[in-house]
Amino acid sequence: MRLVVAGQQPLFFLPQSHMEEAVALFQGAGVRGRFRRLPMHTFDGRAVVGCYFSTLSSYHRAIELLLIRGLEHFESDIRLPERFLMERFITAGMRFDGKTVKRGDHWLVNEARCAPQAVTPTLSWVSLDVECAMDGALFSIGLYSEQDARVIMIGEAPDDAASWDTQVQWVADEPALLAALETWFLRHDPDLVLGWNVVNFDFRLLLRRAELHKRRLRLGRGRELAFWRASRGDPQTGSVILPGRMVLDGIDTLKSATWQFASYSLDAVASELLGRGKDIDDVANRGEKITELFHSDKEALARYNLEDCKLVWEIVEHCDLIPFAIERANLTGLELDRVGGSVAAFTNLYLPRLHRGGYVAPNLPADGGLASPGGYVMDSKPGLYRQVLVLDFKSLYPSIIRTFCIDPMGLIEGLKAPDDAIPGFRGAFFSRDKHFLPDLIATLWAARDRAKAANNKALSQAIKIIMNSFYGVLGSGGCRFYDPRLASSITLRGHS
Repeated sequence: MRLVVAGQQPLFFLPQSHMEEAVALFQGAGVRGRFRRLPMHTFDGRAVVGCYFSTLSSYHRAIELLLIRGLEHFESDIRLPERFLMERFITAGMRFDGKTVKRGDHWLVNEARCAPQAVTPTLSWVSLDVECAMDGALFSIGLYSEQDARVIMIGEAPDDAASWDTQVQWVADEPALLAALETWFLRHDPDLVLGWNVVNFDFRLLLRRAELHKRRLRLGRGRELAFWRASRGDPQTGSVILPGRMVLDGIDTLKSATWQFASYSLDAVASELLGRGKDIDDVANRGEKITELFHSDKEALARYNLEDCKLVWEIVEHCDLIPFAIERANLTGLELDRVGGSVAAFTNLYLPRLHRGGYVAPNLPADGGLASPGGYVMDSKPGLYRQVLVLDFKSLYPSIIRTFCIDPMGLIEGLKAPDDAIPGFRGAFFSRDKHFLPDLIATLWAARDRAKAANNKALSQAIKIIMNSFYGVLGSGGCRFYDPRLASSITLRGHS
């Protein structure tokens, strides 16, 4: 299913005091935009206008011009699809209608209209693993799913291959291997692709080998192209985009669900969780061993390749990682394959509510933000004790946020009328009734209680992580809502 939404325009916000200068600036550069006065203000009380553009190129050119001129503007980093979804409070599930036509292997919905809808999806997935030489030359690709389990391997089938426990599809060379992978995806059409370091190793290698052969991999739905998107801070890492599908890395998803291990190697994690590791004798020197197996024992290589796929599959099932990722998406709007994302999750939840409260969000702090005081640590009394009592305050920081109405907009409103507000720390005052975060936490808290009563561990864990992340987000210079008075009013309240 592919939705096409018409009439949506990228926008950012501009103080009304900058409007005349911005109009002249855009006209001089041939940038066409539309300005609209809105009943909204910045956190420091300035009225704003919305700046709308008919094309993304005009939008990005306008931002570039404002940056060069030094004119302040707000929320220009919010991507159009993200704004469309969050302003409609769509996180994961949605209902829609529109003009529907059949296009090959999918439905196309034109002029789509969308609204939030609680949905529990039934997803299909495949565990993928690539084996290669030390120089990156491909040997085989393992694929394990409920529909099919096989290894696609370069070479000719030995006489006894039909008797092997592992199903092997034989191909002549690398281009044929990549073509067979495309055919498998087209035939079995998985929603998710799982793997171990599958983004930064397996898929990155596949895309590089395809480029070496002057071809593009079509692994997305509708035979759309797969492509690599490098991280801004580290070009050696990034994300892989398969249109219509999601790629979940086992390591990153485990960390997002707060699983911790001394080593995140597949052999170590599988041994700890499943009681068995990789199907190879010398794990430390497996690169040389894999090359040796490819040339002398392809049956053992096929078995090893598929076993790696099975290990990832079983780890994901053992830890309920897919239900966790689905519940996190339902709660926050984060994509299933999003790594980390606490700030993005908070923005998704808070920004549309803030707009309805009459404010636009501030920009990131220019200096990266000042450090806030941490949690209170009592002095210890060294010695040996026979009996030790451990007390854990249930969700301390979320409780403080909820009880003392700590909230970004609540801070702005509280400072306007401090006599009727709840005092915080470092000069903060919080409105007793104009806020969103305390109510949001109350809703999540009740949802977690229901999840625990229903023994829904994935949902309970997802809610716990989200609630506990709110303090860290408000104290992070990487969040647009950062204010040292917010984080300090949480931790110093805990001290008291």
